[in-house]
Amino acid sequence: MKRLLLFNLVTDADSPVQGFTTVWINALAAHCEYIDVLTMKMGRVAVADNVRVFSVGKEKGYSEPRRLAEFYRTLNRLLNERTYDACFVHMNSLFAILGAPMLKPRRIPITLWYAHGAVTPRLRLAEKVVDHAVTSSAAGFRLPSSKLQIIGQGIDTTMFTPAPTARDSDYPLTIISLSRLAPVKKVEIIIEAVDLLRQRDDLPDFRLRILGEAEPKYTAYKQSLIQLVRDRNLGDLIEFVGPVAYDRVVPELQAATIMVNTSQTGSVDKAVIEAMACGLPVITANEAFHTILHDWRDILLMPPDAPNVLAEKLAHILMMSAQERTQLGADLRQIVVRDHSLEHLIAQLLTVF
Repeated sequence: MKRLLLFNLVTDADSPVQGFTTVWINALAAHCEYIDVLTMKMGRVAVADNVRVFSVGKEKGYSEPRRLAEFYRTLNRLLNERTYDACFVHMNSLFAILGAPMLKPRRIPITLWYAHGAVTPRLRLAEKVVDHAVTSSAAGFRLPSSKLQIIGQGIDTTMFTPAPTARDSDYPLTIISLSRLAPVKKVEIIIEAVDLLRQRDDLPDFRLRILGEAEPKYTAYKQSLIQLVRDRNLGDLIEFVGPVAYDRVVPELQAATIMVNTSQTGSVDKAVIEAMACGLPVITANEAFHTILHDWRDILLMPPDAPNVLAEKLAHILMMSAQERTQLGADLRQIVVRDHSLEHLIAQLLTVF
């Protein structure tokens, strides 16, 4: 049984973006004697009995200098209290860099999870100090490294499952967008595509639900999206749902017909894989999916900034029979079960540790 130290960005079971990390922690806990989590920010904690969570205080509004002091104070106490076989750093390369001087003398190996298209100076430095690096796909770690292993996205396929019953045939077909409202997500492309679809008279009734919230710095972007909907008179077709707690994501996906992802982050978007696990057809502009969705590239992959192409691909899926969409969704789910399941990821991580 491993004794694990885990550095995390956000430990909050309700977080729309980082709620899945609680699932990962609990899955790891089943194979560990104990886990101590040191997190940048803490919300609702819902972890196994052999897990403790400590925060450096971002949720309390602590300044960066105070958070730095809290990090070293807490880490020093933990290292004096307990013995660890490994340290797992989830998307928090700063903590890997800060912790290395204390972990290396104790011969505690460090494994960094990083899944993003950007190669930052911080990542370059973290890669030098960690013992192992893991990621979801080759597109998520673009820094050449002999330390790297690709282990999948880690989706709980017992939680993210297709709807248990077929939807009412009178229910409008639903396009769903699930992401932060930020310029990189290019949600305006989806709105423009819906405007094009509305001008056709050969499609069944449909709607678009936009799930997600904007950080304060992107408030103007969110307002621009709302104004675009008003300008195009699309208020009867498009709904801004707002943030969705992690435990509400599955029902939203199960009630949808198509999931659209127009961002170009360059790494495998977890929300798209979760939608696939729910048996949902997906259309994406993300280049990281070119290999994953290669067999369906003609209908599921789109070029960036092309609302006209997106509209055509949406129309194609909207006009499929329910049976055809179900079969497509089942094929996509099998990709997740085979390559991106939580069980697969945990087994790979334990081997790395």
